[in-house]
Amino acid sequence: ATTILFKGFMAKMQGVPGAGIDFDAIRTIMLWLAGLYLLSSLFAYIQQYVMAGVAQRTVYDLRKDVYNKLGRLPLKYFDARTHGETLSRVTNDMDNISSTLQQSLTQMITSVVTLVGVIVMMLTISPLLTLVVILTLPLSVVVTIVVAKRSQKHFVAQQKHLGELNGHVEEMYTGHKVVKAFGRERQSMEQFDEVNDKLYDAGWRAQFISGTIMPLMGFVGNIGYVIVSVVGGVLVTRRAIEIGDIQAFIQYSRQFTQPITQLANIANVIQSTIASAERVFEVLDEEEEVSEHTAPAALKKPLGDVSFENVSFGYKADQLLIEDMNVDVKHGQTVAIVGPTGAGKTTLINLLMRFYELNKGKITIDGTDITALRRGELRSLFGMVLQDTWLFNGTIRDNIGYGREAATEQ
Repeated sequence: ATTILFKGFMAKMQGVPGAGIDFDAIRTIMLWLAGLYLLSSLFAYIQQYVMAGVAQRTVYDLRKDVYNKLGRLPLKYFDARTHGETLSRVTNDMDNISSTLQQSLTQMITSVVTLVGVIVMMLTISPLLTLVVILTLPLSVVVTIVVAKRSQKHFVAQQKHLGELNGHVEEMYTGHKVVKAFGRERQSMEQFDEVNDKLYDAGWRAQFISGTIMPLMGFVGNIGYVIVSVVGGVLVTRRAIEIGDIQAFIQYSRQFTQPITQLANIANVIQSTIASAERVFEVLDEEEEVSEHTAPAALKKPLGDVSFENVSFGYKADQLLIEDMNVDVKHGQTVAIVGPTGAGKTTLINLLMRFYELNKGKITIDGTDITALRRGELRSLFGMVLQDTWLFNGTIRDNIGYGREAATEQ
């Protein structure tokens, strides 16, 4: 349209008989343009609709897999980590992945399609100028790779320290009465400040380094813009190209750098998402509980004879806490296990309930090895009162009958 206006205007100025601006041609172009804009809007709507479903379904399945995985992890996994750290992986990291799939992935697809379309349009105007613009592309890629490589480690550290901070806050507020009772507020605040400073430092470095991509990409784009202007000016003086085409090409060259800048900016977000995804997949890759027996035994009328036979156990394989221990308790007996804190009283119960697996030996109930029983059936044989009181969100009835599904009102 610009070229038609320019040619018509110049012909009119030169006094060419019957010369004028071809408004019919411009009207046709405007109609095509309006149709393309409507089509573009329709495709944008369809893209958002489809990507919303894909992103949410992916995160839904991933969140479901993580939740199911947590149910299959042994107790030692949770004993070795704070609850806040685990929650951070399931919530913060998962939300980070969700927002990237929903927004950044859509923007990435749009940017790539725009980039291809702009290159095609530039080629129709001037292959030589298109080559000049494309020569700046490798420089953009190098800038993105260099910056991404430097900032990635800081994004990983940021998510790690965020998990540590959540873990500390969760512990301090869960045990708030204990902190108050022993006057540990100052130590708690000092520990919080230490972790918070680490998170601030990692976050600042990650955002600052990744933030340099935008001005660097702008610099690379301006280099291409200047070269196009100079080469285009030379071509116009030689009558090799029209001024209107140069104006259109400069606009396309600007649009060429825009999706590249967007892709580089998305690379920053993706780095944070990769760090979150690594933390989520670490959970999915954790070693699960020992598989159930293929042909599990069943105790139809359990008596309650409990026997520990040459049992050895340690929370770490190279540090055994119990070695060749033998205990034989007959049904009807009342046995009290006493000792100072750390003597191993809770450990014995953890082994009996099969929260941990033995290093050596076996534990039997009525002569049946507990590894031959399903964990659910084994634990249903016991009434266990934990050291820590925990009430689930619900009614008192729900909490009292939590361990017995068929419990009646009586």
